[in-house]
Amino acid sequence: MIIKASTALRNDYAGISNLAKETNEPIYITKNGDGDLVVMNIEAFEKREQMLKLRERVLKAEQERIEGQPTMSVAEARGRLRERVNEI
Repeated sequence: MIIKASTALRNDYAGISNLAKETNEPIYITKNGDGDLVVMNIEAFEKREQMLKLRERVLKAEQERIEGQPTMSVAEARGRLRERVNEI
């Protein structure tokens, strides 16, 4: 973990950006412990967005299952995926 004064970091955008690219990790900049800025490379951001969308879909599916809506087995889901792949 690298700790620098937030003012120094704000004035070194290129350095922060390069560090985010090199480490492939988000860089959190805070002032007195309060969140202020997060810098991450575009690949990490896109992966994060995909994971959040997947999480939302899983939670929705689980809620539907709990409510008694029809579900399918893993084998059925794999079969449907194979059908979709074959259509492409």
